[in-house]
Amino acid sequence: MILTEQKVGNVNVIEVAGRVDSANAPKLQERAAAIFASGSGAVLLDLAKVEYISSAGFRSLLLLARQSKEVKSPFVLCGLTPKVRQLFDLGGFLDLLPVKATREEGIAAAQ
Repeated sequence: MILTEQKVGNVNVIEVAGRVDSANAPKLQERAAAIFASGSGAVLLDLAKVEYISSAGFRSLLLLARQSKEVKSPFVLCGLTPKVRQLFDLGGFLDLLPVKATREEGIAAAQ
């Protein structure tokens, strides 16, 4: 998994590439959690380059969503590929996490 970060206004965009599984989901969670803890704005996870997400990855996303509510900072996902979107749908995560189609829509929703 590769993380690439960019700041757009008050939105921290984290582009995730590769697989989000038990081996690397903690890295993603720690990075986004650090942004929330620092109070440096919203977090948008761009998942357009994610090939696969495991239950450990979904757990990390749910924990980040909870933390974002605690610190009152927006947390949005965007760019789900059809394969990854199917995993979100099967697990019921489309109802639990804010998902936008594009990065632009995600940035707008996070502001």
